[in-house]
Amino acid sequence: MKKDFVILLAPDSFKESMTAKEVCHAMERGIKKANNSISCIHVPMADGGEGTMQSLVDATNGQIYTVEVIGPLGNEVEASYGILGDGETGVIEMASASGIHLVPSEKRNPLITTTYGTGQLIKSCLNHGVKKLLMGIGGSATNDGGIGVVQALGGKFLDKEGKELGFGGGELDKLVTIDLSNFDNRLKDVIVEVACDVNNPLCGKQGASYVFGLQKGATPEIMKVLDNNLRHYGILIKEKLGIDVLYESGAGAAGGLGAGLMAFLNGRLNKGIDMVIKYSKLEEKLPYADMVWTGEGSIDFQTQFGKTPIGVARLAKEYNKPVVALAGRVGTNIETLYTMGIDSIFSITRDITTLEEALEKGQENMEKTAENIIRLMNLNQ
Repeated sequence: MKKDFVILLAPDSFKESMTAKEVCHAMERGIKKANNSISCIHVPMADGGEGTMQSLVDATNGQIYTVEVIGPLGNEVEASYGILGDGETGVIEMASASGIHLVPSEKRNPLITTTYGTGQLIKSCLNHGVKKLLMGIGGSATNDGGIGVVQALGGKFLDKEGKELGFGGGELDKLVTIDLSNFDNRLKDVIVEVACDVNNPLCGKQGASYVFGLQKGATPEIMKVLDNNLRHYGILIKEKLGIDVLYESGAGAAGGLGAGLMAFLNGRLNKGIDMVIKYSKLEEKLPYADMVWTGEGSIDFQTQFGKTPIGVARLAKEYNKPVVALAGRVGTNIETLYTMGIDSIFSITRDITTLEEALEKGQENMEKTAENIIRLMNLNQ
C-alpha cells in the first residue's frame, strides 16, 4: 500500500447492534490498529429503510429532533425527524410516527390506523424552513392512502353531510369532498422525494391492501373492504385533482401513502439507495479513495435487490475501486454479488454465539475483523 492509502467507509447500519456511523468508527479503529498511516473517509449509508434518517444526518453533520405526535392508533407517541447539515433539507422515516412496531400485534387493524403523525413530522420540518423533504416510507402500520398526512397538514376529507372523516382506511368509502383550502401552503415551495423500493399499484391483487394487509392485521374480508375504499379514493383524486394515482408504480407503498404523497405533495418516488447516495454525496468522495468498504447486518442473495452494499459497489466500480463488504451474517447464494461489484465478503462473527451476544459484540467484532483484513493487506507491502 502507498503511504497515503485512503479507504472510504460506506456501510449501512447493523440493525439492533450499530448505527452506520458506529460501524464506520469501529472499522476505522481496526484499520488504524493494523496500519496507522491509512486514512479513512466516513460516509454512513442506508437504503431508504430503517436507519436512513440517522445515516443522512450523520453523513451531513445534521441534527435530529424528537417531538410528540399522534401514533397509528390515535395515541401520543414520540417520533423523530432530521434536518441535514445544509439546514434546508428535512428527512423523515414515516415508521417513526406511523410504524407497525408502534402497534401491538393484537391491536393491529388497518381499518383504523392513521398516518396523521407522519403529517405532523412534515409540519415540524416545514417550521425549520426546509426547501426539500426526504421521506422513507417503509414499515407502516397503515392503509389510509395518506389521508392522515393530509389531515395533519390542514386538508379536509368530507362525507356527504360535510363532516370530516375519521382516522383510518375504513373511512375512505364515505369520502365525497376533498377540501384543500387550508392545506399548508408552504408545501408548494418544497421538493418532496420519497424513498420507495416497491412498485405495487394502489389497488388490485398486487395493491396495498392485498399484498401488505395481512402483516398489518387485515383479514381477507378487511383486505377487500380496504381495496375497494382505496379504489374509491383514487377515483375521487382523479375527479377532484386531475391526478391519476390508481395504477402508478409505487402508489401502493405504505398502505397507499405513496399515492397520497404523489397527489397532495407532488412527491417523487425514487429507489432508496439512490436517494441516500445522492444526499450523502458519496460520489463526490469516491475519487479520493483507493478502496471502498461497505456492509450491513446480513448479506445474502437478497442483497442484490437494492440493498446498500450493492448500491455502493456499483457506484464504486464506475470509479474502478475495489470493494470489500462486511456483515454480521453471510448467507447463501452470494456468488452473484461478486459479479455486481463486490470483490470480497467477510463475516465479522468470530465465535459460535447467540444472536443477542453477536449484537452486543458488534463493534468489537467489526474492529477485530477490520484489523485482520488490513494485516493481510500489509503482507503485500
